[in-house]
Amino acid sequence: MIKNATEKLKQTAYVRLFGLTKIPLIWFISPVIEKMDSTQTIVKIPLKRKTKNHLNSMYFGVMCAAADIAGGLAAMKQIQDSGRKISLSFKDFKAEFHKRAEGDTLFINQQGAEVKDFIAQVIESGERMNMPVEVIAKTPSKMGDEPVASFTLTLSCKLKK
Repeated sequence: MIKNATEKLKQTAYVRLFGLTKIPLIWFISPVIEKMDSTQTIVKIPLKRKTKNHLNSMYFGVMCAAADIAGGLAAMKQIQDSGRKISLSFKDFKAEFHKRAEGDTLFINQQGAEVKDFIAQVIESGERMNMPVEVIAKTPSKMGDEPVASFTLTLSCKLKK
């Protein structure tokens, strides 16, 4: 779990550096890792000029990228901890937008334990495996605990030979 500001800053820097070197859009949207532990990953995307649409709410493409980060970060951590080389991608993506995200938005994945078991199964089988990953988006400053969007991404992983 991110226990202090230094660890939060370290995790956020890691994700942004990954974005800068591998997927520039991640760097561009300025994600902040609010929490990452064995059960939950929370990524915050600030609502600012570069993440807004013409209605002054978060652009849906930014929201999709943030769901990708929240859904993939737990798997990346488990892969890193395993010491094995595993390819990670998303096979499909489903999004439902319930309300406008008109403030800083949290993207929450609560499947850390399931993802850990999934990565262990991928290593054991050596075959490509898929797992649905759920991400809920909330804008606490405007909507409290009510979701503004929900996402289902199919995580697809395979042990590299």
